Amino acid sequence: MAPSTLFLSILVLAVAAYVIGRKRSYSVVGGARKLRELHSRPTYYGMLTALGCGIPALLILGIWQAFEETVITRLITAGLPENIRTLPESRLNLIINDVKNLVSGNIVSKEVDPAMQAAADHYTRLQSISHASMAVVCLVLGIMAIAIIRKIITPKLRARNAVETVTKIILVACSSIAIFTTLGIVLSVLFEAIRFFKAVAVTEFLFGLQWSPQMAIRADQVGSSGAFGAVPVFAGTLMISAIAMTVAVPVGLMSAIYLSEYATSKVRAAAKPLMEILAGIPTVVYGFFAALTVAPVIRDSGGLMGLDVSSESALAAGVVMGIMIIPFVSSLSDDVINAVPQVLRDGAYGLGATRSETIRNVVIPAALPGIVGSILLAVSRAIGETMIVVMAAGLAANLTANPLQTVTTVTVQIVTLLVGDQEFDSPKTLAAFALGLVLFVATLFLNIIALHVVRKYREQYE
Repeated sequence: MAPSTLFLSILVLAVAAYVIGRKRSYSVVGGARKLRELHSRPTYYGMLTALGCGIPALLILGIWQAFEETVITRLITAGLPENIRTLPESRLNLIINDVKNLVSGNIVSKEVDPAMQAAADHYTRLQSISHASMAVVCLVLGIMAIAIIRKIITPKLRARNAVETVTKIILVACSSIAIFTTLGIVLSVLFEAIRFFKAVAVTEFLFGLQWSPQMAIRADQVGSSGAFGAVPVFAGTLMISAIAMTVAVPVGLMSAIYLSEYATSKVRAAAKPLMEILAGIPTVVYGFFAALTVAPVIRDSGGLMGLDVSSESALAAGVVMGIMIIPFVSSLSDDVINAVPQVLRDGAYGLGATRSETIRNVVIPAALPGIVGSILLAVSRAIGETMIVVMAAGLAANLTANPLQTVTTVTVQIVTLLVGDQEFDSPKTLAAFALGLVLFVATLFLNIIALHVVRKYREQYE
């Protein structure tokens, strides 16, 4: 039985367990007229039976799937001929990969090595045995759980307490997954960044003014400078993000104020969905718009004024990026402003304040924590954008304060460094993790500032 089919079978079995447990609760008290004798409602007895059936079976399915391929691969490797088994690990991994491709039908060559074909047949047999065993174990475990829980259902069984406890455990587990995932991301980036800093000094990376991470692939290769000064990359990121926020924050905030305080219900119902369409446009479309429309307009306008404008500029990328993140600021700020209690507005009007004075002195300060959160989200979106920068700002790491020149950003360089045939252990590749670590620290610093602002103004209105 395929894992997907087994998963659906377990869900169906859990639904049947719910029905069995619920009916059992009725039978132990002698019918629906005596339900008051039950500690919990019949629904909880059904849920307890379903959880007892489904959770262990799904756990077994997940664990089995996680280790199945590793175990089968080791058995296949042990069954290969001696001359293949003693090959270097990299070569042996390629052979195992060919066996898997042969099993999946990706190798269409008419001539297949007999040893490879035998290994593929063995792999298929082991996989079939594994799937059958997994199905038997999961289904038998589920059926046994139904039988056991059905037997222990009594009027005094605290089914509601048990269901709430299991639900709490599931919620804690889901929260822990998010926490451990974040921790794993941080540690993986940190460890690789430490490897990079063993080859390149931290001071050179943080304060160097030249970025040219072209390391030699071969010992006799020339023309690779290997300069890892990241200041031009950070400067380009800050410049493009600042231009984007200069466009997005005023336009987004003003539009949110209009939609929430001035617009009629008909105008709001039409304008807000139209504005949020901008958030659904793919970034590559914005990149085409920046490269084919905005950049030529900026270049031609600068030429008319006698300015030297590059065909790819930070200004073009920043303006288009700002247009892209307007919905993030506008939509979230609009929701926050609408959440401000009406009594604050009524109190201001009762004291003789005008609508603009009420918005400026009451509504905006009350909604400031949420507005700061929306701006922070927009900043993170701007810092993490890649496609628009590649198509409109270029790849050159120039240290310049001129927004009309070509610059690059941290995310673009990370993508550039992780593609190609460079070895993973080289400083060129590891530099991507160092850039990611600095970007993470900078984002964390922004979060700390935002939390400080939120707490300061939230205390004022609580």
